[in-house]
Amino acid sequence: MSAMCKPGLARWIIWGGFALLLLIAPLIFSQGASLSILCQMGSFVIFALSYNMLLGQGGMLSFGHAVYSGLGAFCAIHALNFASAGSLFIPVALIPLVGGLAGMFFGALFGYVTTKKSGTTFAMITLGIVELVFACSLMLPTFFGGEGGISANRVIGEPFLGISYGPQIQVYYLIAFWLFVSTVAMFAFTQTPLGRMINAVRDNPERAAFIGYNPQWVRYLTLMLSAFFAGISGGLTAINFEIVSAENVSALRSGVVLLFTFIGGTGFFFGPIIGAIAGVFLMAVLSGFTNAWQLYIGVFFMLIVMFAPGGMAGLLVQFARLARHGKVAVLLPHLALAACSGLLFTSGFVLLVEMSYHLSLHAVNGSIMQLCGFFIDTSSVYGWLLAGALMIAGWAAWLGTRRKFLHAWHSAQMEMEAVQQVQP
Repeated sequence: MSAMCKPGLARWIIWGGFALLLLIAPLIFSQGASLSILCQMGSFVIFALSYNMLLGQGGMLSFGHAVYSGLGAFCAIHALNFASAGSLFIPVALIPLVGGLAGMFFGALFGYVTTKKSGTTFAMITLGIVELVFACSLMLPTFFGGEGGISANRVIGEPFLGISYGPQIQVYYLIAFWLFVSTVAMFAFTQTPLGRMINAVRDNPERAAFIGYNPQWVRYLTLMLSAFFAGISGGLTAINFEIVSAENVSALRSGVVLLFTFIGGTGFFFGPIIGAIAGVFLMAVLSGFTNAWQLYIGVFFMLIVMFAPGGMAGLLVQFARLARHGKVAVLLPHLALAACSGLLFTSGFVLLVEMSYHLSLHAVNGSIMQLCGFFIDTSSVYGWLLAGALMIAGWAAWLGTRRKFLHAWHSAQMEMEAVQQVQP
């Protein structure tokens, strides 16, 4: 009996820890703009999890998922304006539900067409739809607001129990509530027959059809549910920023959620959570320090694709497995050497990029730039030589440690597999 209770107890601990983390996060990160970043993370986590219902669980690569979050955001902000004008009675706390229902509606509308095909054809159709909706956002100013978008005021009527959603902390806890509810619901979906069936359609649609399931219908229902949660994310974004523009339905936003989901790891339920948190953090922090932040995020994505196709979640699972078998201590020296070589190469690469950007964008302000507290003359050859020397040294150090690192890594993996085969 105790063995049967252990999985249930572990699940309660995980979800309880998740709820506790959401409650205390603004108490830990309370400085400056951290609360605003936490709000963005919360809404984007829902967006990424909804996208992974298509990509990770259903194998449907979509380039147009922003359509459902963006249209949900537009409907939500219109509902917010109607409520502010007194023509619609709905509390602000339920505005995200309006976005979710709108997302589901458009998911039912567009999904009927897109899910008739799979694979590359599905991806191309979704790309066409997002471009179509983005074009309509400039052609239908009554609904989309033109280039300026639609703005609103989230403070409506008299405060209820002191809650007016004017202070950012109140908006955070609203986002945290919907994040927790949506995450639980999307995890519960993975345990349902439909959630199991979309996995089967992803792996072998022919066999799923052979046993009596319609793959197109399974994909269609999954897309509608995914669009519902994407719409909730859009509704929360509308409340948080109090403005929705054409950017919310653009292919760029669809690409960003694809990027973050893949960085986190599409093969794990918690992968998109990690990816969204890391992605929003990198965007918020790097964009405040450098003009090359998009380049750095792109390079980071390339490294993940090349060396960790399972994403950051896959790396965490691998290291957790190594820790359970006591192999971390064996790999630690090799990991330290690899990290040092990577740090050398990264330092040279960052120096090279920042000097190049300074010459192209800020040359009129002089040749001297500041980087990490150091002043560097971009017109001098010594800075460029230093950047090249650091990159060469880092690359040479990696080549020197690569073989030993890979040998130790594969040896640890083989030993763990041998132990698992011996255990009953």
